Amino acid sequence: MTIDSLLLLNCQILIISICGILMASHIIRILISLELLLVSICLNFVAFSLYHNDICGQAIVLLLLSVVGAESAIGLAILLLLYWHEDDTHLSGINVLGL
Repeated sequence: MTIDSLLLLNCQILIISICGILMASHIIRILISLELLLVSICLNFVAFSLYHNDICGQAIVLLLLSVVGAESAIGLAILLLLYWHEDDTHLSGINVLGL
């Protein structure tokens, strides 16, 4: 796999995730789109790490994936609290938390 094909795949995932963030009406869809965005960033690090034959990019991806897991857990906890309070996951109910 060449770097061109990896960057093309990265660009497609990035566009899908940005469109998902901008057009979502549910918080779950936004969280999934944010996960796709961060996977796209990780793929970019891995592509350039393979291109330069350096392992530093892959080490950064491991660190970034641990941060992504924590972000996902916090986002789902906030979503669960919002659902318990409002019984809905639309973006209109986010003012309940004072955000």
